[in-house]
Amino acid sequence: MHFTYVLESLKDKRWYTGSANDLRKRFNDHNKGKVYSTKGRTPFRLIYYEACLDGHDARVREKYLKTGMGKRYLKNRLKRFLSLTG
Repeated sequence: MHFTYVLESLKDKRWYTGSANDLRKRFNDHNKGKVYSTKGRTPFRLIYYEACLDGHDARVREKYLKTGMGKRYLKNRLKRFLSLTG
């Protein structure tokens, strides 16, 4: 199983979108500062993820979620969550 995920930095409230085959390990790596692209923004919380059958599908979905349409999809999908934590 492979995953596409979105993290929210508790430090700056910005989102990070990625993909991984071991979501727990990757999430822990982000929070321990082991991921170069998010090192200075720890800690994180997982706010969204999707399961995919293979790594290619997860990477394609990650790429989509990073586009303007993908960001709108996420904001619409997480609208209730965002208003509760806002």
